[in-house]
Amino acid sequence: MSFIVTAIANPDAANLDHATVMRLSAALDARECRVLAKGIAADFATDTAPDVSAVLTQSDVTAIDLAVQRTDQTRRKRVLLADMDSTMIQQECIDELAAEVGLKDKVSDITARAMNGEIEFEAALRERVALLKGLPVTVIDKVIADRISLMPGGPEVVRTMRKHGAWCALVSGGFTDFTGRIAEIVGFQEHRANTLLAANGVLTGLVGEPILGKQAKVDALNDITTRLAVSPQDAITVGDGANDLGMLQASGTGVALHAKPSVAAQSDIRIDHGDLTALLYIQGYTADEIVR
Repeated sequence: MSFIVTAIANPDAANLDHATVMRLSAALDARECRVLAKGIAADFATDTAPDVSAVLTQSDVTAIDLAVQRTDQTRRKRVLLADMDSTMIQQECIDELAAEVGLKDKVSDITARAMNGEIEFEAALRERVALLKGLPVTVIDKVIADRISLMPGGPEVVRTMRKHGAWCALVSGGFTDFTGRIAEIVGFQEHRANTLLAANGVLTGLVGEPILGKQAKVDALNDITTRLAVSPQDAITVGDGANDLGMLQASGTGVALHAKPSVAAQSDIRIDHGDLTALLYIQGYTADEIVR
């Protein structure tokens, strides 16, 4: 069996220089090397599955991610399923809503524990949403405008994959009030998330049931791939939290992006340094193919 190892740097650093490529090639005992993006990404062909940590140590390389894939798998995927909070955007929406009522620290602590798998996601979501009771619905637009920013590389991933015929879906444990807007901005073809319940223009402190959690994301993967007449192996998924683990492990390529420690430890591919364009390099896209 043979493997492709993709080395990926953060585009802002572009620190995958020629010398680093050569050291990695030697450490991997690579029989072939192909630069995907100068200073940013390169593929290495090898006949043995490498120990990523050992390779980085042996080659004295830092701030570079290594993604290992078998060559008998189709790299370019026909479906993208992406988490939203701390993945397609840089914030957690519920934390930013809580900031409007002076409870961001309290809610952020619960969010962090839920995303690291320390507490059950559904119960944690109900607890956090209850703290938002009485918040005017109009605050959501204010939060999106003032507090939410896209994760670098996200629009490029969606544009590039759509250009090559892929279906892109935003699947979030957050809220439809946010996913609808982010999906429109970034270019996702569909979105799924939870519903914040409101009455008389204010949030009730309740979330629509059933809650879209870990299993619901796996169900979304299966639903969407079945509808499109493809396999979950034809999908690439990306997320950072414990509620993403199911879909990351059930898809052909699951990518833990700047993930919580427990999630990164259980993921075959983790991106700790690169941005979302890493998803394209993992699929073998070159810099010239990326739609900017």
